[in-house]
Amino acid sequence: MTDAQKPASPNTSRRQFIRNSAAGAAFGAGLLAEINESQAQSSGKIPIGQMASLTGPLAVDGIEHKHGLEMACEEINAAGGILGKRLEPITIDSKNQTAEEVTAAARLLIDRNGVHAIINGYNVGANQAEYDPIADAGVIYIHYNTSIGHHEVFKSNPNKYFGIFMADPAEYYYGVGLPVMLDRIRKSGAWKPANNKIALVTGSLPYSIVISNAIREAAPKYGFEVSFEEVVPVPTTEWGAVLNKVRSQAPAVIANTHFFPGDLAQCQVQFLRQPTNSLMYYQYGPLLKAFSDIAGDAARGVLTSSVIGILPDEAGKAFRKAYWDKFGPKAEADPGASTYSETYHYAIAAALAGGTGAPGNDKQNRKIAGNLRRLTYRAPFGTLRYAPEFNAAIPYPTVSNDPSIAMPHLLYQIKDPKADVPKKLIFPEPYNEAQFELPPWFS
Repeated sequence: MTDAQKPASPNTSRRQFIRNSAAGAAFGAGLLAEINESQAQSSGKIPIGQMASLTGPLAVDGIEHKHGLEMACEEINAAGGILGKRLEPITIDSKNQTAEEVTAAARLLIDRNGVHAIINGYNVGANQAEYDPIADAGVIYIHYNTSIGHHEVFKSNPNKYFGIFMADPAEYYYGVGLPVMLDRIRKSGAWKPANNKIALVTGSLPYSIVISNAIREAAPKYGFEVSFEEVVPVPTTEWGAVLNKVRSQAPAVIANTHFFPGDLAQCQVQFLRQPTNSLMYYQYGPLLKAFSDIAGDAARGVLTSSVIGILPDEAGKAFRKAYWDKFGPKAEADPGASTYSETYHYAIAAALAGGTGAPGNDKQNRKIAGNLRRLTYRAPFGTLRYAPEFNAAIPYPTVSNDPSIAMPHLLYQIKDPKADVPKKLIFPEPYNEAQFELPPWFS
């Protein structure tokens, strides 16, 4: 029997499958398999932690963050793990994402489970409270907290916080980018606003407040004026009072920086009871299909943005299909892509560094951190690259005009609320797949 006729061993065939699969080839499994095969193999497990909201109002994302981590670990293990050691995902519920809940979860992961890394979605209410216990343990922590506070804490002591990475741009840039996007739409001629007013409705969480402050700061540079501002409590489902105040101004744009999808869907339904000729922009929430499911036809024409939306390209479509094949067509693939991508980026960086580092192994984890900063990773949502001055991603085109080194700030419009993917990407080029259309509520 020739070598070509011999049956492949289970491990070889599994690695070959991952290497040849569309999703694996696109997101690093093939590269990782090659690194593993060229290194001495070992056995054992590598615990990888996560703090995710499995209960509470943000569970719609938290469950997908858990799924993304588990999917990546499964694929990475099929490709040989990290130098022969299998990844073991461990998720602890961060519930309502308070500082106390998130910090307690981080301590459990480190002290009880001895995790080598914590790979997260977001915990927006913690306000970096978890940074110190994680930094004291010296393990890698990658998250999507989308907080300008990350920049400030990291720059205060880069040596201490060497292993803490924010894998998306800070929320501040959402606010800076919105007037840029509105100006592009206006210049296209598809929208001819009756005035230059922006009404700001702001969620009471710091995330939302920072975004609204940045919109107010950037608006005049593009010929807009913030003419109304009101902070609403989080969570909230009754929007009548604030909408009545906004309607009296009939602003060109109503920008709501609260981000819970269910709450925002109620706002849109209530707005359409007496609509004005205003563009409706909602922060992040309509990215999730839960918004369109609740709002129904009222969602059509809504604008929303994200920096972790799956791109409508070959890589993005391959990931979405693989994710739905595994978790079902009702799964929210966009948040799952975040933790999935982080896990691959970390695994490649650790394999090239010669392995992972347990709590207290500061020396090994600094090698991994250096690799994370050096290695640009192509995720389903675009380019993942950490700016070394604050260990965080930067946005394209708001900060950098080079899409090869910056994560795209994506503007979507809901086109068909009943579709599997209700939203279509309308900005920026070269990623966009559709054009802006005037919302159906305009008279």
